[in-house]
Amino acid sequence: MKAFKDQIWHFFFLVLLLLGLCYWIESDPSLLAGRLWSIDSSVWLILAVLSPIIHQLYVLICWRAELYGHAITKRFGERGFEMYKAGFAVLILSRLLTIVLLAFSNKGTLPVSDALSWGLSLLLLIPVIYLFYSVARYFGMDRAFGIDHFYPEKIMDEPFVKKGIFRYTSNGMYIYGFLLLYIPGLLLHSKAAIAVALFNHLYIWVHYYFTERPDMKEIYGKKSAS
Repeated sequence: MKAFKDQIWHFFFLVLLLLGLCYWIESDPSLLAGRLWSIDSSVWLILAVLSPIIHQLYVLICWRAELYGHAITKRFGERGFEMYKAGFAVLILSRLLTIVLLAFSNKGTLPVSDALSWGLSLLLLIPVIYLFYSVARYFGMDRAFGIDHFYPEKIMDEPFVKKGIFRYTSNGMYIYGFLLLYIPGLLLHSKAAIAVALFNHLYIWVHYYFTERPDMKEIYGKKSAS
């Protein structure tokens, strides 16, 4: 079935990433050091890892169900996309929130100076801000949420965006947007938060190659392949 296209690879690479993270934790127990609100860092780490998994599975299910069966709009009509966006917004914010909480719980485990952590954070923030501006100004929030899966006939003939940060890369959101997730770990000197930010950044590319890219080929055809 098309709805499950390439998902065996999705779960294969997800397992590899989880195994790699487990190996890192076993090799460096400081990733589990600390507590926040009497809750161990191990619990915050699990929540911070579950957040991107739940988010990306949510997007996968909604995108494929709508693209190949119009399952959401058939049931909820035009409200379907708005309901999907609300769920998306909550889940993507949870990725940052759980990393922030983990960073507070595990703070002080990353041996870097304040000057270096602040300098790197400011450096990472520059492309993140430019990306958010470019999405709002040129790309559009609805396209960022994936409106083309809901109304492909309205979107498929629109040109690909080549302005703002998208002038330099077509994958600005994945390359630069996820740099934001490293900042809590840098500012609070948390190894665990950096590790989970890296997990997020790698896992979003699994989503791209095995969910979004195949979907773009289905929606845009030869245009997306070029």
